[in-house]
Amino acid sequence: MEKQTVTIYDVAREAAVSMATVSRVVNGNPNVKPATRKKVLAVIERLDYRPNAVARGLASKRSTTVGVIIPDVTNIYFAALARGIDDIAMMYKYNIILTNSDDAGEQEVNVLNTLMAKQVDGVIFMGNHIDDKLRAEFKRAKAPVVLAGTVDPNNETPSVNIDYAAAVEEVVTNLIARGHKKIALALGSLSQSINAEYRLTGYKRALTKAKIPFDDALVYEAGYSYDAGRKLQPVIADSGATAVFVGDDEMAAGLINASMESGINVPDDLEVVTSNDTIITQITRPAITSITQPLYDIGAVAMRMLTKLMNDKELDEKTVTLPYGIVRRGSTKSAD
Repeated sequence: MEKQTVTIYDVAREAAVSMATVSRVVNGNPNVKPATRKKVLAVIERLDYRPNAVARGLASKRSTTVGVIIPDVTNIYFAALARGIDDIAMMYKYNIILTNSDDAGEQEVNVLNTLMAKQVDGVIFMGNHIDDKLRAEFKRAKAPVVLAGTVDPNNETPSVNIDYAAAVEEVVTNLIARGHKKIALALGSLSQSINAEYRLTGYKRALTKAKIPFDDALVYEAGYSYDAGRKLQPVIADSGATAVFVGDDEMAAGLINASMESGINVPDDLEVVTSNDTIITQITRPAITSITQPLYDIGAVAMRMLTKLMNDKELDEKTVTLPYGIVRRGSTKSAD
C-alpha cells in the first residue's frame, strides 16, 4: 500500500496551529514561542513530515538549488573544489545538483541548459575553457554564473582562481636556477585559456628573463589523466628535457611511474613539478613537488559570491585571485 504524503496542513491540524506557524518552525524563524516550537516539532517527528522543496520553490519563485558543472567528476582536483562549494551551500541552505560535462564544449552548453530547465537559482562552472558560444549562454541564462578554478580572459563572468601565469613562471624560474636549460611543458589542450593564455605565458616569461630561447617542440598537449602521462613519457625522454612542469597531478603521476620503469630516475635524471597539489602528489613515489592551490577556498569563495548574486547583492570583487605556494617534495632535487 502506497504511503500517503504528509503535508503542512496535516502538521498544522495535529499541532492545532496555523500553517504559517509550522512554516516558521520549519524555516528556523525565531518568532515562535518555545512551547509552540516544541509542540510542532513533536508532531513533525511523529508524522515524519518532510517539507516539499518543489512546492516551496514555486511559492517563493526560488528553487534553493545550485547547479555545479564539472568537466570530470573522477578528477580529484575538481572533487576538492566541489567540497568547498557544498559546505558553503549547506551553510546558506542551498542544495547542489552536480553534473559532469566530459570537458566537451557542446556538452557543457547542453548541461547548462538542462540546469536552467530545472530552475536552478545559480550555477558554478568549473570547465577548462570558455568559448564564445558558452559565454553567450552564460549571458542568456536567467540565473547568475560564477567560475571556480576556471579563467575567463574577457573577465565577463565572476571568477575565483590563483595567478596561474605567475605560479608557472616561478616554478620554471626555480628550475632554471638549478641549471636546467631544456624544460618541458606538459599541458592539456592549448585551446583552453588556462593553458594557452596563462600557463604558457608564465613559462615563456621565465625563459625570456633567463635569455633561454623558447622551443615549441618542448610544449606538449596531452589529456588530464594518468594514462596520458604514461604515453607522454617516451616523447619527453626523446626530447632530452631534464625537467618538466605538468598541468595535472594524475598526468604527472603517470609520467613519473613510466619514467622510473624506463630507467629514468626522478629527480636525478628528470625533475618533475605539478600544478594542483591534490592527494596524488603525496602518495606517489617519489612524492611530487607542486604548486599549492587553496582548492577548498576557491570552491567556498565561489559559492559565497554566488549566494550574493542570487540575492541581488553587489560583489566586492568580480575577479578574486587567491594566493598560491610551492611545496617541495621528492620529485625535485633541492628546495624551490
